[in-house]
Amino acid sequence: MPSESWLYEKTTQPNLAQRILKRLSQVTSSCATRVAMATSTSTATAATGRAPVYFVSHGGPNIMYDVEHPAFHQLQKIGKEITTKVKPKAIVVFSAHWQAAAGSKVEVNTAESTDLIYDYHGFPDHYYKHKYPNVGSKELAEKVLGLLKEAGIESEGVRRGPDHGVFTPFTCMFDPEDNPLGVPLVQVSLFSQEDPNMHYALGKAVSKLRDEGVVIIGSGMAVHNLRDLRSAMMSGGPLDYVAPFDSALKEAVTNVTLGEERKTKLAELLHRNDARRAHPTFEHLLPVHIASGAAGDDKAIQLWTLPEMSMSWAQYRFGEVQS
Repeated sequence: MPSESWLYEKTTQPNLAQRILKRLSQVTSSCATRVAMATSTSTATAATGRAPVYFVSHGGPNIMYDVEHPAFHQLQKIGKEITTKVKPKAIVVFSAHWQAAAGSKVEVNTAESTDLIYDYHGFPDHYYKHKYPNVGSKELAEKVLGLLKEAGIESEGVRRGPDHGVFTPFTCMFDPEDNPLGVPLVQVSLFSQEDPNMHYALGKAVSKLRDEGVVIIGSGMAVHNLRDLRSAMMSGGPLDYVAPFDSALKEAVTNVTLGEERKTKLAELLHRNDARRAHPTFEHLLPVHIASGAAGDDKAIQLWTLPEMSMSWAQYRFGEVQS
């Protein structure tokens, strides 16, 4: 299987990495102060309604530096929406790149300060020096663990840094210099099993956090087949299964009336004839199920999509953003 370094042929530029490294110390030193302020200040979201839920297609780590790629700009737009309109008190994020070790157990990062996990290979050296300021919240992590226990989901607190399914899109969405997040970030694992309904239940279990101004984000890819990436690059366009599966996902997410209907339609996606071509393994699709569980009956919209090679970049929002 090729590494994600094959995602783009163009040479990426380290200018963003250098800028982030240059300012990291001052950003990190002020981040804890902003976190404290955010957790003690009421937000527009908390005052007017539930925080929305997002699913973001995160791409490979090169998207952090490929500032001309349209996905970079779309992630920026979502980040601006979250910081300027939603104004969350915290973020709880589920990444495709963290599956718990045990089949029926979920893991929650309880540490407040951790290093990034560079869970990729084959990239230039500066990819392994990339920094993204993040501050966890033991209080929020314990709250997540409590909600999972209430839902009958076995879980445990662990110490684990953000993987590239978190820091890659967050670097685009919440640039430390131009659009800092400034609130606590707690990452929660997927199950190790590929059961879609288990993951829907996982999202549903933490949905109460939305009433407290916490934004829940699932991070994966709408279509994700690294095995076909080289042949897709040689073909010069999206492979034949990419757009159809992307469209089917949109239908399942957006063309529903109730959450249970969405749950059923999403589960049926895994049985399509092209499902294992679009996702040879389902970990990049399961965060959609988590986001849907957290959304419940809220309506969803596709914010943007781009079928590309053997991937699709669909981005979704569940629920309303208060003006």
